[in-house]
Amino acid sequence: MADVVVVLNAGSSSLKFSVFAQDAEGDKPICRGQAEALTTAPRFVAKDATGNVLDERSWGEGVPLGHAGALDHLVAFLQRRLAGHRLVAVGHRVVHGGTEYRRPIHIDAEVVATLQKYIPLAPLHQPHNLAPIRALLEQAPELPQVACFDTAFHRAAPTVSQMFALPKSITDRGVLRYGFHGLSYEYIASVLPQYDAQAAAGRTVVLHLGNGSSMCAMAGGRSIASTMGFTAVDGLPMGTRCGSLDPGVILYLIDQLKMDTRAVEKLICQQSGLLGVSGISSDMRTLLASEAAGAKAAVDLFAYRIQRELGSLAAALGGLDAIVFTAGIGENSAVLRERVCRGAAWLGLQLDDLANAGGGPRISAPGSKVAAWVIPTNEELMIARHTRRLLGAVTGDHAATPGATTGASMARSTAS
Repeated sequence: MADVVVVLNAGSSSLKFSVFAQDAEGDKPICRGQAEALTTAPRFVAKDATGNVLDERSWGEGVPLGHAGALDHLVAFLQRRLAGHRLVAVGHRVVHGGTEYRRPIHIDAEVVATLQKYIPLAPLHQPHNLAPIRALLEQAPELPQVACFDTAFHRAAPTVSQMFALPKSITDRGVLRYGFHGLSYEYIASVLPQYDAQAAAGRTVVLHLGNGSSMCAMAGGRSIASTMGFTAVDGLPMGTRCGSLDPGVILYLIDQLKMDTRAVEKLICQQSGLLGVSGISSDMRTLLASEAAGAKAAVDLFAYRIQRELGSLAAALGGLDAIVFTAGIGENSAVLRERVCRGAAWLGLQLDDLANAGGGPRISAPGSKVAAWVIPTNEELMIARHTRRLLGAVTGDHAATPGATTGASMARSTAS
């Protein structure tokens, strides 16, 4: 009987999951998938570790499945697929850990109450991250749960890099540059020595480029500075988020366009970025395939902002040994990688065109002063590792009832 950890990542309209079996060699993926479009046209898909479809279902238009319904379906799937395994814990991605949480933590009601305070700082993520946690705490309190935070990796950054030039009375309320995508950066830091020992020990900028995008300067595998700040809207333009914005623009929207705070929030979080600039799509693949002027403008702005931030982060590091591309765009768009690397020639980066077209992993030319890599991220595995280490789950110390199916404890959370 293998022990398993379930990793959950709940978004605004999706519930992603991964299942890892645990043994003395570490965490091995069994299956993964997601339920998406939960409030419009829900659909579920699960695949095994090699990508074969294990289960899929669509509920059709106008069926508001919601997170509770998605969790029900997931539990039923796990009971069928993983009968005989033993669920030892559930690990959760939680976007914001504030100033309190610098590392993963075992979840209880007090922790949830604290995390509730950070909803205004991550309104697109935090409420949904907490929803399955609450459900499991209420209905299956014996089931260990662990919260892993996107902000935690950046908490050790220099104090000056976390500060805004605001009065201390406001800073003391937690108005700081937090940084996000920390689980992705932590994973890259953990595997970078396998690719480039010099970069791992030296000065590296990691580019997490996806629908949500950010960059992180790392020295010796530790966060020094990040493009994201107080919220995950800051920094680079993203799929629908505007990125860095002069605060005066917000005042203008309020004073001159008479927009209230909710309208401003919707604008900068859901209607801007690649979607807003292009007027076409938030998907980089669609924009790169389009000949429309708006699509070109959005791609140009995205690449330009990356180049600007790369210079800033290299300055924060006092030099640069390597850059790493990761996440959806970073791992899959050779065109975007080429744009960035060409723009970084002044730093001593020379691109190997053939290696880049092939996806790497090393895409810099021999003799390049700055190395460039493409390394797939794995936030789910990072969460599974944290969960196992925190709870000692590999030994079964916190296991569910022996002989129970993997879904048994989770099933109790949705039985009503």
